Amino acid sequence: MRLILLGPPGAGKGTQAQRLIDQYAIPQLSTGDMLRAAVAAKTEVGVKAKEVMDAGHLVSDEIVNAIVAERIAQSDCANGFILDGYPRTLKQADAVEAMLRDRNLTLDHVIEMRVDDEVLITRVAGRYSCAKCGSVYHDTDRKPSVEGICDQCGSTEFKRRPDDNAETMRTRLWNYYKDTSPLVGYYHCKGLLRSIDGMQSVEEVTAAIEAIVSR
Repeated sequence: MRLILLGPPGAGKGTQAQRLIDQYAIPQLSTGDMLRAAVAAKTEVGVKAKEVMDAGHLVSDEIVNAIVAERIAQSDCANGFILDGYPRTLKQADAVEAMLRDRNLTLDHVIEMRVDDEVLITRVAGRYSCAKCGSVYHDTDRKPSVEGICDQCGSTEFKRRPDDNAETMRTRLWNYYKDTSPLVGYYHCKGLLRSIDGMQSVEEVTAAIEAIVSR
């Protein structure tokens, strides 16, 4: 099963990806994680990426696409994978199609999570995570069962991303609608798009996704 989770930042893609990982034992692939892994492993494309980043430049589409292609060729992706946060642009979407075609593979579904902008801003501004295991919490919607203690690992240390604030979130949403939202039409035309209401509870969103992927 090969999936793309599509939606603006804060829509809950990471939460749902983790549930899919647990259910189907396929890896979640995010460009940030893949980039860091390639750099740490000193692969050919990882070395190129490090040189670009060390020079203070943004990593090009060409390098990002090469890192994704390198990653999906690894053995743990043989039974499928979940792309989260990639592709971000139509150009990258074309690259995904080409790299899958080269391996005689296809996408199964592109799941769009639709959410209200103001709700997203509230979600993100209150978000924090365990500094040890990365479990995500929220000031109002998802507190630890015992205040100050991570449900998953028992750590008492938490952190917030510096860009998790209302002003930054509005900028990120603008960039999403400008660069990434055209993918909705792109995948609709290919018959791959499945849209769900991301305003539901986490459990309801999970059920909606499972109804799609289990067809």
